[in-house]
Amino acid sequence: MASVPSLASNVQQRLADALTAALPEAGAADPLLRRSDRADFQANGILALAKKLKGNPRELAAKVVDAIGPNDVLGDIEVSGPGFLNITITDKAITRTLAARAADDRLGVPFAAEPGTTVIDYAQPNVAKEMHVGHLRSAVIGDAMVQILEFTGEKVVRRHHIGDWGTQFGMLIQYLIEHPHELDHRDGVSGEEAMSNLNRLYKASRTLFDSDEEFKDRARRRVVDLQAGDEETLALWQKFVDESKIYFYSVFEKLDMEIRDPDIVGESGYNDMLDETCRILEESGVAVRSEGALCVFFDDVKGPDGNPVPLIVKKSNGGYGYAATDLSAIRDRVQNLGADTLVYVVDARQSLHFKMVFETARRAGWLNDKVKAVQLAFGTVLGKDGKPFKTREGETVRLVDLLDEAIDRATAVVREKAEKVGLSDQEIVENGRYVGVGAVKYADLSTSAVRDYKFDLDQMVSLNGDTSVYLQYAYARIQSIKRKAGDRSPVAHPELALAPAERALGLHLDQFGEVLAEVASSYEPHKLAAYLYQLASHLTTFYDQCHVLSADNPPEVVENRLFLVDLTGRTLHQGMALLGIRTPERL
Repeated sequence: MASVPSLASNVQQRLADALTAALPEAGAADPLLRRSDRADFQANGILALAKKLKGNPRELAAKVVDAIGPNDVLGDIEVSGPGFLNITITDKAITRTLAARAADDRLGVPFAAEPGTTVIDYAQPNVAKEMHVGHLRSAVIGDAMVQILEFTGEKVVRRHHIGDWGTQFGMLIQYLIEHPHELDHRDGVSGEEAMSNLNRLYKASRTLFDSDEEFKDRARRRVVDLQAGDEETLALWQKFVDESKIYFYSVFEKLDMEIRDPDIVGESGYNDMLDETCRILEESGVAVRSEGALCVFFDDVKGPDGNPVPLIVKKSNGGYGYAATDLSAIRDRVQNLGADTLVYVVDARQSLHFKMVFETARRAGWLNDKVKAVQLAFGTVLGKDGKPFKTREGETVRLVDLLDEAIDRATAVVREKAEKVGLSDQEIVENGRYVGVGAVKYADLSTSAVRDYKFDLDQMVSLNGDTSVYLQYAYARIQSIKRKAGDRSPVAHPELALAPAERALGLHLDQFGEVLAEVASSYEPHKLAAYLYQLASHLTTFYDQCHVLSADNPPEVVENRLFLVDLTGRTLHQGMALLGIRTPERL
């Protein structure tokens, strides 16, 4: 089915046509339409036109109203102040537009006019290291943007740029060579066991590395072997990567998030490109030699001493910096994957690094007017005290522990209501997981990514306020009403007048596509979370003021209200799914 024009776009077009008809001398003019608390919309464009045409704005506004003429979309049009138009939509137009949305599997949401290819770099754990609370935001925000962009028709390539290379692997591999059975285990090892194995091995190898100079020398030589591509060394390195993946996958499964093996292209995936990247940068003059290192300098990037701070692409000892890998990844994503947009969901504290990397890539011609790179920077997860989130012992919080606690808290909340709803033990456990993980995701996604936010589980699993639990219960309540409706079906009745709460709910439902388009273009998933919370709030007001299944209502009123409830449920379900959050049928 074709996309459904929103009421706003319908009004915009009618006003633009009326402006052209009434004031042909003005040429193509923008009505400057916006939402209004005085009416459904307000158009402010006539004031600017009046200045341009040296006319009386109220008289020009009256001409435009006359040019609109009778129609079944624009109900009441009032000329206000210095030529503003306050516009109220007809109830018939609201219901008819919503009916068209309900008839479409996509709720009438259009595909992007010119979809392209976006590579999203997100969820970047490190091999042989535990995922902690700092990994949460990149994973959650990145996954939501993948879902949203794909829904708009964009081709999205996922990239998990895992930390799988570096000097610590020399230490780990050498230890494994000398203790060959440390990673032996039965098939079907769990993620927790895999991480336990890696932790034990890392601690033991670190202790030996720090206390035994001969082992330290052997470990350093092993780094050289790794970088040279020695077969035995690479095979053992692969064991660490594989063991880590078992763990990664278990954490992402707990996060209710899909991660696929082909999407994981870590630092090692660009090794073969590093030398060529450096050669291209040096030969083109983008990078220069400075004290033996290959560097890129910037006029506007200076250190505390006022001297320029360079981006080091290759170190004076011949080793490659992170910049070489990141620049090689840009080359690969643009030239081999055909990306026209690169999105990096990375901690705001790395903003300077990526600013320099992107500018270097522009100077090299890998980024240009047709290919852009964006850092979707995010802030820090804070504890209730407003400081970076730590355990009581001052340690970094393990992501698995945080998720487990959220699921436990949510399961307790679900269990309190379970008897009233008639949930089985299996449903309590399943819903507890969906509510707990959803609460963590929503708390993150409902905050502007660039801001820090406080991790407060008590608030996150609350039934009140701006939480995912509030939205999930709104959805479950809708399903309960539909079950109670029996053989009465949701049917739109455009001929019926709408109560104020019905109008407000309907007008908000109609904005879903506009919100998604804005979120996709600005990479701001918190705006979708805000829209869904407002939708649930409108639904609550609607429940309070408009009884859906009352025996006192004529059949067509019941059907129309069931229609509004059903469309609200579908919109909540779709919106929450795009944020990576489940909506249980019963809670």
